[in-house]
Amino acid sequence: MQEPDTLVVGATGFIGRWLTAELLTRGRTVAATVRGGPTRETELRTWLRDHDVNDQALTVVPADVGLSREDPLDSVRDVFNAAGAYRFGMSRGEAERANVHGALNVLRWAGARPHLRRLVHVSGYRVAETLSYPADADRLTELYRRYGAYEASKREGDAAVRALAAQEGIPLTVVNPATVIGHSVTGEAGQYLGLAGLVRQLWTGRLPALPGTRRTFVPVVTVDHLARFLAAVPAHDHEPYRAHWLLDDATPELPDLVALLARHLGVRAPRLLLPVALVRRLPRALTGADPETLTFLSEDRYDTSSADAVGLRHPPVADALRRWADRLVADRFGQVQPH
Repeated sequence: MQEPDTLVVGATGFIGRWLTAELLTRGRTVAATVRGGPTRETELRTWLRDHDVNDQALTVVPADVGLSREDPLDSVRDVFNAAGAYRFGMSRGEAERANVHGALNVLRWAGARPHLRRLVHVSGYRVAETLSYPADADRLTELYRRYGAYEASKREGDAAVRALAAQEGIPLTVVNPATVIGHSVTGEAGQYLGLAGLVRQLWTGRLPALPGTRRTFVPVVTVDHLARFLAAVPAHDHEPYRAHWLLDDATPELPDLVALLARHLGVRAPRLLLPVALVRRLPRALTGADPETLTFLSEDRYDTSSADAVGLRHPPVADALRRWADRLVADRFGQVQPH
């Protein structure tokens, strides 16, 4: 078999498996890191075959976030880091190990490849390029207090990767996707946190009020569009560093998004809007809102011009949202194994 020209780190995750499928479909030879031994490899290959993807050009590399510089993958030109911990309620140490130290390890490994064209690092749309690295200890403490371990570690990891890439001269693209929803055609999800949790509350009648304002904006991107975008950027980006905010700017503002889904699912949409500051002060048992998710409820807008220049069009967002909601309900929000 031909030696891999691409490495996907985090290939068994929600984004990673769709990216792996996209790359293989494009005729790339892909090495994929897989945690958990032969069982996880079998699961990945089965998933690919179930989605009509030929896995003969796939090489599986047993690895956690601990790639060794001596791993014999010198043929790799493009490295995609789709790994990380996406979970609320983590400790700071757990989040930093995955989203900061793990990301730096991948970057150092990529920098040691003799034919590296580009490292593509998946971050998040709420990341702001304002944090320096290494950051002041007090600044980091405040960051984790304000945003919680998940978002703070993504912000710290973004700053760390950018700083080390510039120092080491490693060509870097950072892709900052919005909330990733299911496949634009099938709705297939596989991830049930964040906005999906809000849909679950809506479906089960446990969303009496909506946090935020009429202008709260929680943008989305379908997982298949994200995979196509990630696969395209190594050939598109030529600068030493490039960052793209990837989201569908046509996403309805949150109250309209929830109303759209409520009409589609045949349930009642909440009419009451509560300021986020008030929701923070109310007991979680009353609101059902995870405190870490509240930092995502903002009226901020994002510059998508560089992502738009890649030339890919988002699928119709309203249709994608409806199909995603249908699939979430069919999969009982993760209680049924996606197929």
